[in-house]
Amino acid sequence: MPSDFLPVKPKQVHSLKTRDGKRLDADVYYPDAEGPWPVLLMRQPYGRAIASTVVYAHPTWYAAQGYIVVIQDVRGRGTSEGEFHLFAHEVDDGYDSVQWAAQLPRSNGRVGMYGFSYQGMTQLYAAQAKPSALKALAPAMVGYDLYQDWAYENGALRLQAGLGWAIQLAAETARLKGDKTAFNALRAASRNLPLNGPISAYPDVIKQYAPDSFWHDWLAHPQNDDYWQSLKPDLTNVDLPMLHVGGWFDPYLTGDIRLFKEMASSRYPQHFWVGPWSHIPWSRKVGEVDFGPEAMNPIDRLQICWFYRWLTDKKDVAPLDERPVHLFEMGSNQWRLFEQWPSESATQTYRLQSSGLAAMREDDGALVPSSCEDPAVTAVPDVLVHDPWRPVPSLGGHASFPSGSFERSALDGRSDVLTYTTALLEADLAVAGDVTTTLKVQADAPSYDLCAVLSVVYPDNRVFNLTQGYTRIHGGQAQVVSLSLQPTYFCLMAGQALRLSLSAACFPAYTVNPGTQIYPLDTVPTIDQRIITLTVYQDRDTLLTLPMA
Repeated sequence: MPSDFLPVKPKQVHSLKTRDGKRLDADVYYPDAEGPWPVLLMRQPYGRAIASTVVYAHPTWYAAQGYIVVIQDVRGRGTSEGEFHLFAHEVDDGYDSVQWAAQLPRSNGRVGMYGFSYQGMTQLYAAQAKPSALKALAPAMVGYDLYQDWAYENGALRLQAGLGWAIQLAAETARLKGDKTAFNALRAASRNLPLNGPISAYPDVIKQYAPDSFWHDWLAHPQNDDYWQSLKPDLTNVDLPMLHVGGWFDPYLTGDIRLFKEMASSRYPQHFWVGPWSHIPWSRKVGEVDFGPEAMNPIDRLQICWFYRWLTDKKDVAPLDERPVHLFEMGSNQWRLFEQWPSESATQTYRLQSSGLAAMREDDGALVPSSCEDPAVTAVPDVLVHDPWRPVPSLGGHASFPSGSFERSALDGRSDVLTYTTALLEADLAVAGDVTTTLKVQADAPSYDLCAVLSVVYPDNRVFNLTQGYTRIHGGQAQVVSLSLQPTYFCLMAGQALRLSLSAACFPAYTVNPGTQIYPLDTVPTIDQRIITLTVYQDRDTLLTLPMA
């Protein structure tokens, strides 16, 4: 790899005409040296000057490494022509943009794409079209399956993240149209999310000032129907090297994992890095926890290495035969390497045990290894009452803002939160992969929600969340519910304890379930929300299963 930075020419603006005649504009950054150079392309909807610098180095840094860097406004955004519709034009426009970028002056004809979130998805849509010049991708934090990985989680609408994003994009639309009234109303709403109207998920500001927002469609399609399937990138027969990037506290991590596993059969390498990061930023401190110097963002340098390997003919390339999966272990705060995504062949199972006071006393609810029986404890059902007037608030995790790990002992002290805690660990406990809790539950409502949070308890009784999961349940009869938490990797030390916290709400990360039979639930007026009594039984069906690292 080159060790010296190259001078960079002043930014240039270049445009292309799509196949249907729309002009797409881009900022182009050239090394001020003889080429030819490979091309890095980012396609994004937020105004190209931003260039995702919330998580990446500025394009001039990449250009100084020996790349032509192209930051393009997608259709209908920035100064690009056309109408913006969420992901609607990214396949054809992506193909046209890749092929155009490959023909820029002093290009070597090879294009790589990088970017996170929407900019990660534009890579996948472009790859779907199979442009010949596209040689490598670096998709980060992508909700690959828009329904399961982005908008909804186990049937529950991700309210705070989704509505906040809808308002942001709608405000940008208003700005481009010069509509000051709409822009100012939407900007004010983005600073104080309007959740207190008659319908929390459907505020008047969206109805009035964003009639063409995707949010209307998301609310109208609460199930995984054809609408959602039409939005998922089709990577059938796509075979490209990809550098995948995710975060333990990012809402789209399941999409990163889904994509990585789907591409595992590729003849090209698939590398995967997951840090202890939220969607923004990728830094050592996430929430209230400092994960140390190893957690500092390494992705810019990794991408330079990655694209150097696939976009040039140079031979001084670091070998790619090292283990491709790099996961950050929270607790030890070190990167660990794997040959593949951690398997779940070895597990540790705990039973939930209580005398019925898990909602009232932290020392009542216990997590007991399933191999142990304690005849001195009589397990009776735990009951919590969910009151929509004061729903359990969200705090950290992957679906709320701000995301990350926070001290949550005050939440665990609420009487509408059940807590189950292990004894102090006698040895370190390393967990990697999908955590699952299986619960036998019953409710006095035809629909209800269940939130599960896994935390570390320190000897001084501080409690910090590690991972969580959320699901929407239909049918109030006693039933066994399996809830997968956000994939994670952590190590608890001897002397610490593990806690599982259960509640029937996590607002505003998710909408409050009104507990009615009216459908779709997310458009039920708040006046119709009902109190829900939820019973959790402690028997052989009520378990916490941990994948051991």
